[in-house]
Amino acid sequence: MVKVFGHLSPDTDATCSAIIWAWYLNEHTAHEAQPFVLGELNSETSFVLSRFGFTTPELLPELSPGDEIVIVDTNNPQELPANVNEATLIQLIDHHKLVGGLTTELPTDITIRPLACTATIQYDLMQNAAITIPANIAGLMLSAILSDTLAFRSPTTTPHDKDVADKLATIIGIDHLAYADEMFAAKSDISSFTDSGLIKLDSKKYAVGNKNFRVSVLETTTPATVLARQAGIVEAIQNCVTEEGDIDDVLFFIIDILKEEATVLTYSDLTKQVIASSFNVSVTENTEVLPGIVSRKKQILPALKL
Repeated sequence: MVKVFGHLSPDTDATCSAIIWAWYLNEHTAHEAQPFVLGELNSETSFVLSRFGFTTPELLPELSPGDEIVIVDTNNPQELPANVNEATLIQLIDHHKLVGGLTTELPTDITIRPLACTATIQYDLMQNAAITIPANIAGLMLSAILSDTLAFRSPTTTPHDKDVADKLATIIGIDHLAYADEMFAAKSDISSFTDSGLIKLDSKKYAVGNKNFRVSVLETTTPATVLARQAGIVEAIQNCVTEEGDIDDVLFFIIDILKEEATVLTYSDLTKQVIASSFNVSVTENTEVLPGIVSRKKQILPALKL
């Protein structure tokens, strides 16, 4: 059985893409496949799965040497199981920059394209099979695209992502922008998450100069509900730095989907320094608003410097 999974801190694209590709392998190839996740789902992803009649995939068990795997929505070993290179990678589908570090004993099938969403790439890879995909699979694909593009607000959005989303919406018979509002309302409900959970809900480790950071984002239509928990989040950040040992600090960005701006917590000298240097702002308070910043991949990570 092929194990299909995405990255740690699974978001809607990583989770849906694993389910989509396991379905495709089962229905249109000789492989038997099962989707897995590498952590707790956020409220948006849980909403999407429920909306289209799917249960949450199982947590990925420990990989064994020789396990056949497909990786979706990442190619970064830091976001994958520690022993991932002991497994047999038969396919990788991603839309992030090439990081390096994954190895294979034999040539493998790798697709990395500059699109906003892994599900868009999967739609293309399916070729003729995409025409006859069932509505529930189309729903997952559409949801992933809307999530990763913030309903086409993100600068990562391409015309092809929009075109595929339109085709999928037709298959389902849905007003996809109205549906996106439902998704983002679900995403904005953080009441079930601890302050520590919010930090790691959508987080990637990233080196900036000689410092290592967790770069965490929380996309919401109600940033005030997040900022109301600022003191607890800062305390959780400090605990996270102490407990993990391999990071110097956490950059926590609250993305306001509707205003298309980010508020970053600048609670320490190091966070103030990196935000001031990266975005050419004078940081004096414990938060800094960055107009127009909504994408970690395209706007935040490439800008970070000390």
